[in-house]
Amino acid sequence: MLRGRTVLLLLVLWAYLCSHGDGLRALKRTTGGRRGAALTLTGQDANGVPLRRSKRGWMWNQFFLLEEYTGLDNQYVGKLHSDGDRGDGSIRYVLTGDGAGTLFVIDENSGDIHATKRLDREEKAYYTLRAKAVNRITNTSLEGESEFIIKIHDINDNEPKFTKDPYFTHVPEMSPLGTVVMQVIATDADDATYGNSARVVYSILQGQPYFSVDPNTGVIKTALPNMDRETKENYVVVIQAKDMAGQMGGLSGTTTVSITLSDVNDNPPRFPKSLYEFKAPESSEPGSTVAVLRATDADIGRNAEMNYRITSSDGPAMFDISTNRSTQEGVITLRRPLDFERKRSYTLRIQVENSNPDPRFLRYAATTDEATVKLIVEDVDEPPVFDRVSYVMEVKEDSAIGTIIGSVSATDPDSSRSPVRYSIDRRTDMDRVFNVHPGNGSVFMLRTLDREENPWHNISVIATEFNNPRLISRIPVYIRVLDVNDNAPTFATYYETFVCENAKANQRIQTVSATDADEPIGGHRFFFSLAHEVSGKANFTVRDNKDNTAGILTRRNSYSRLQRSTYLVPVVISDGDFPMQSSTNTLTVRVCTCDREGNMQLCNQEALVLTAGLSTGALMAIIICVLILLIIVVLFAVLRRQQRKKEPLIISKEDVRDNVVSYNDEGGGEEDTQAFDIGTLRNPEAIEETKQRRDIKPETLNPPVRRTMVLPPAYRDNSDVREFINQRLQDNDQDPTAPPYDSLATYAYEGSGSVAESLSSLGSVTTEGDQDYNYLSEWGPRFRKLADMYGGEDSDGYRDS
Repeated sequence: MLRGRTVLLLLVLWAYLCSHGDGLRALKRTTGGRRGAALTLTGQDANGVPLRRSKRGWMWNQFFLLEEYTGLDNQYVGKLHSDGDRGDGSIRYVLTGDGAGTLFVIDENSGDIHATKRLDREEKAYYTLRAKAVNRITNTSLEGESEFIIKIHDINDNEPKFTKDPYFTHVPEMSPLGTVVMQVIATDADDATYGNSARVVYSILQGQPYFSVDPNTGVIKTALPNMDRETKENYVVVIQAKDMAGQMGGLSGTTTVSITLSDVNDNPPRFPKSLYEFKAPESSEPGSTVAVLRATDADIGRNAEMNYRITSSDGPAMFDISTNRSTQEGVITLRRPLDFERKRSYTLRIQVENSNPDPRFLRYAATTDEATVKLIVEDVDEPPVFDRVSYVMEVKEDSAIGTIIGSVSATDPDSSRSPVRYSIDRRTDMDRVFNVHPGNGSVFMLRTLDREENPWHNISVIATEFNNPRLISRIPVYIRVLDVNDNAPTFATYYETFVCENAKANQRIQTVSATDADEPIGGHRFFFSLAHEVSGKANFTVRDNKDNTAGILTRRNSYSRLQRSTYLVPVVISDGDFPMQSSTNTLTVRVCTCDREGNMQLCNQEALVLTAGLSTGALMAIIICVLILLIIVVLFAVLRRQQRKKEPLIISKEDVRDNVVSYNDEGGGEEDTQAFDIGTLRNPEAIEETKQRRDIKPETLNPPVRRTMVLPPAYRDNSDVREFINQRLQDNDQDPTAPPYDSLATYAYEGSGSVAESLSSLGSVTTEGDQDYNYLSEWGPRFRKLADMYGGEDSDGYRDS
């Protein structure tokens, strides 16, 4: 029975060791098939079970060592032993490789290997070392190197860490249940291939019931449908990541996720009031703003943009409405002027709607809103209004002064109907050609007109209210001057021609035309004829061509240049208007020698010049211009010469008067009002000999008359001080400009000595009581105040004390 139980226990132990792969290392195998020494490595597995490696047997080349060892002694790794080691100390064990000598040390006598420091698997997971046994004397290797690995066994010493902290994200409002918000990721530095140290599980610590997290993936989702941003916009969710698959004792880390609900257009605009009332003065200009209203939208940004429009109004085409994109306000502007007298109020119906509606929410609520706007027109005292935009008047140029041309009319649009006064803006009629009647607005003439000088006159008429002269209106008046036949026609230009000596009768030598400053309605019609007084003895004839031109013809067959070189042909030109106007114009004809073809060959000098294209008037004009230029040049040269001859304003320093006067006298200071006298410096002879300075001892050469004064005995020995004080006292008593009574006069002269002697308390031998101030009462009324203060006896006895 006992034997069966033993076999059963062995089978259970074998099954346990097989289920733990590293447990087989607990078995110890011996080498076989080779004679000689064997190097054996004996260590421990992860559970502390001794391991033994026999060289040339199984390759037990991996040891386990717990990380973060907290013991006081060095952590034991394993033992190196050679079969040739008989314990006599002739063998020395040597360890090389990763960390040999620093992290790992070997006892060269016993072969024991220890770790000297705490090891961290996250820094280095395994170390590769080589061990051998050498002869201590000859240092020869007894065995070949045996390589083995020390693997750091992981413990759960690292908590999960999130890749970010905090996270920031957003999700659209009104999202359905289970909408993915984002994914958080946490990592664990522990060994993921061993145990559950690095197996992370996610959970939510804060943020229910709005959000949830997938425990395996870390994906955060919405836990409630249709969350409204307008109700709550920001959420803070705390996510925990815990290793050891979330079991008790696992390490954990947390992160914060800030989730913001982004806006969607799920709210229509709404007017805060259903009725708005505004006021606008009737003087508001078209295009000006008369009302501003704003609807509210719980959405933000692009979703809060809105459009306004007028759906109905009792003033058609009177108003416009637009949206101010920066403030989302509806701005109502005028299209036409307001008139308080015609209509005193307007009612408008305004509609507002979203500019960018979201089709998903159109079925939930109304997408537009409406409000009523009442606009009250305020009465304004307006200027007079003319019955026209402008006036056009006509007057004949031969009209007499005072003739009424026309009239203007303006009325006060206000209910008061104030009378209107008319006047002309003289800035538009500087010559005072016209005037207007101040009462009825009749425009009449002040001066005669000439259409040829100015066919149009543009003036402005001003209308002013009697009750309020500051209110004025202006209107343009265009006056056209009508033509009358008051100008006679004349030659269109100056005509001068020549005739050949061998000319034939009725030969055309010149064609002339006429011009007239008048402008008849039917156009000009001119008639040409030879002057009646020369028609009987004329050498030339005039033929009217019936087209406002005439031809000048010869009347005889030949002309003699020697007998007469020049002919003046008088031509009469008349117009066809009423009254008929006519003028006599002269054509100059010169006689020249010509060839058979009629080409001029010889003529007098004047005719040659004229034939070249320059008339006598042109030559005279050229000569006059040349003379004017010469005169200008001569005048300029003369002026330049005169300027050079002019003497300078200042010839020398001696001619400078009252500019800079330099004196080398410094004076007696700021309070010395008598030491410096500019008059004395400029006129040394006028020095006042009796004027004395107050900061020096008075001279006794010419002493003035002084009053005799009795001074106390204490001052009788100080003659210089006594004389100085007496002199100043007499000057002040006799000076009408001296300061008033009870004024302090300061003198800079102290004297050669002082009754008070030294002011130092160390050398004082007398007191205030030793002084006798009775003499102050003898100095006159100016020292009466001091005499009362110091001269009398003190009744209280303080002076004796």
